[in-house]
Amino acid sequence: MLELNGVRKSYKRKQVLQDVTFQIQEGEIVGLVGENGAGKSTLLQLIATAMEPSAGELRLNGNRYEDDMKNIRKRIGYVPQEISVWDEYTVEENMRFFERLSWKRRSPEECRQLCLDLQLTQWTEPVHALSGGMKRKLNLAISLLHNPILLLLDEPTVGIDLKSKTEIGSYLKRLAKEEGKTILYTSHDMDEILSLCDRVLSIGEDPFYFELLQARGIQVERLY
Repeated sequence: MLELNGVRKSYKRKQVLQDVTFQIQEGEIVGLVGENGAGKSTLLQLIATAMEPSAGELRLNGNRYEDDMKNIRKRIGYVPQEISVWDEYTVEENMRFFERLSWKRRSPEECRQLCLDLQLTQWTEPVHALSGGMKRKLNLAISLLHNPILLLLDEPTVGIDLKSKTEIGSYLKRLAKEEGKTILYTSHDMDEILSLCDRVLSIGEDPFYFELLQARGIQVERLY
């Protein structure tokens, strides 16, 4: 379970996040929505341990981040908006490169199976020859190499075709329901949020997303 209590983040005099408090249970897929600049990406980076909060407490399965940062980091998979792979390498070379940097050892067969599970079959193709959807799938497969229990996805399907979006969504549902992974997912695509997520968190001062989802009968909680 992921828990945040009173989390804040400020840059100099600008407050980006205000008293963020919520919980996400094991096996849940929770959407995070809000206008640009509301702090969605900042919040994911805090949870991913890429930056520290200005105040507040974060826990993963009861363990406080500040007490057990190294082990908590090993249990988190983070996919930023930017595709972070080597364009000139093949899919296989990317997977094997990032496997060597991972907390967990994986055989070549296991690396390939992660890709096949996402219906990414172009194992020997250079990444620059792949479609945007296939690159996004590779990015996701890399984040799963160390078998994290918490998966943080920042606009993971932006700019890709509907087929790839659907395949990624189906795979994430399987990860949550069959493997019990906890998933926090940001997107501006409301149809995607509605089809994928168990419930939704709305962040930011503009109530547009909160009111839109509430009007459609969706379980949504406004963080601020």
